[in-house]
Amino acid sequence: MTEATEKKPFDIKRLVPLIVILLVAVVGYFALRDVLSFDTLRDNREALIAWRDSNYALAAIVFIVIYVVVVAFSLPGAAVMTLAGGFLFGIFPGALFCVIGATLGAIAIFSAAKLGLGDMLHAKLAEKPGLMQKMEAGLRENEISFLFLMRLVPAIPFFLANLAPAFLGVSLRNFAFTTFFGIMPGSIVYTSVGSGLGEVFARGESPNLGIIFEPHILGPILGLCALAIMPIIIKKFTKKKDAI
Repeated sequence: MTEATEKKPFDIKRLVPLIVILLVAVVGYFALRDVLSFDTLRDNREALIAWRDSNYALAAIVFIVIYVVVVAFSLPGAAVMTLAGGFLFGIFPGALFCVIGATLGAIAIFSAAKLGLGDMLHAKLAEKPGLMQKMEAGLRENEISFLFLMRLVPAIPFFLANLAPAFLGVSLRNFAFTTFFGIMPGSIVYTSVGSGLGEVFARGESPNLGIIFEPHILGPILGLCALAIMPIIIKKFTKKKDAI
């Protein structure tokens, strides 16, 4: 067997980051689901605002770090964190802080999954023709467009959009690029809701987390989805035209 065709044995140590993430995610789900909540934000709003006013730079850094941890370990509370970003820092720079934290956290879990199982699963899928191989071929041909769609469509869970690309051989560069810009619309929407939490608290109400599905919000996002899918449609149309 030549060196080119010889398969390297799988190193179990590569699974350590992914196993740690899974363990922390499970523990965090039960331990933090009542901590990173709207009630916690409401009950501690005055203390949080006072701390932000006296330590703005530190508050921004701590907020981003917490957001990274929440996303990297798929902990409950990402939506609350985005609301908190708007509540504490306004739409801008609150949305920017959320995007930075979410992108860094997504890169962390993507890298752990890719290192642990991504390369092995990718090799297995490449050996077997079928639906997954066709999906990968389509992804390869229009990687940026597919990744933008995964980020823009509100119905796709964030953790799934982080893990699936890792198992299909997506490059880290394209993943990071599409994550950063693809989550901006949703982040702006939720931070804008968060920026008005003071009035919501005063009325004793809860924020409308379903706002992203309302027509005046969903319409522009679907428009962005249409722009993202346009290169795929054009490429398919061009191929059919060349084949005639």
